[in-house]
Amino acid sequence: VLPFPSQVVYNRVGKCGSRTVVLLLRILSEKHGFNLVTSDIHNKTRLTKNEQMELIKNISTAEQPYLFTRHVHFLNFSRFGGDQPVYINIIRDPVNRFLSNYFFRRFGDWRGEQNHMIRTPSMRQEERYLDINVCILENYPECSNPRLFYIIPYFCGQHPRCREPGEWALERAKLNVNENFLLVGILEELEDVLLLLERFLPHYFKDVLSIYKNPEHRKLGNLTVTVKKTVPSPEAIQILYQRMRYEYEFYYYVKEQFHLLKRKFGLKSHIRKPRPRPEFFIPSPLETEEPIDDAEEDDEKWLEDIYKR
Repeated sequence: VLPFPSQVVYNRVGKCGSRTVVLLLRILSEKHGFNLVTSDIHNKTRLTKNEQMELIKNISTAEQPYLFTRHVHFLNFSRFGGDQPVYINIIRDPVNRFLSNYFFRRFGDWRGEQNHMIRTPSMRQEERYLDINVCILENYPECSNPRLFYIIPYFCGQHPRCREPGEWALERAKLNVNENFLLVGILEELEDVLLLLERFLPHYFKDVLSIYKNPEHRKLGNLTVTVKKTVPSPEAIQILYQRMRYEYEFYYYVKEQFHLLKRKFGLKSHIRKPRPRPEFFIPSPLETEEPIDDAEEDDEKWLEDIYKR
């Protein structure tokens, strides 16, 4: 009898802790005997209709139970007649994600002194050493829209409008989070993400937190930390905030849903004093420990309803 659900897709958002999670998944797949399906394609997130059909076909015919992972924008399996899998993902503060990616492309991480040269061999020296403040303040393409509109398309999908910063893509991304994702976690609270994954998908994630906390694994995970990161000036960060308005609306929406989920299952957030936010931001997510209205709802029934979506 296959575990339920037996088809899971982790369409991992770049620079949101996914290499750490994939390291864990490799250990877990051997430990629990599920089929971990990975991809060697790391830089093609947007697919043509034929490419979508081909990828969905390949994923759907994988031996179950499987967990498929790749950097790819949301795929609607049912549109092509397939069974919609359970989706999971993790996001992080948009400015921090952008900065991590900016310096990773240039200088890599601690796994190898030269791995960044392999990833971006054609990058010119003046581009590699371009000051982050100059990039932002002088409006270089890498530091302006649409390049900064990055997280939302992973949840909005493959429609061309999903790549256009605006309300349409934002609302569609929220809808997909509600209807197709079992869990979208926050990297800043990774241990709680892992706890909930273990609760929701035990065949895949049982014992994940103890593995994550193991000193040997922590040592391995530290090698994926981006090197040579610097912090932009306050003026540059404020400009990034303004350019990433929709990304932040989505981030705080997901964070609010994640905190509601944690409270439902008895996990208390360790609330830090929030950083000042520009005036355009939506109100803070719920950050109190007051009980929610539907606390009497049966947890297992709630999970079953999620799986049936």
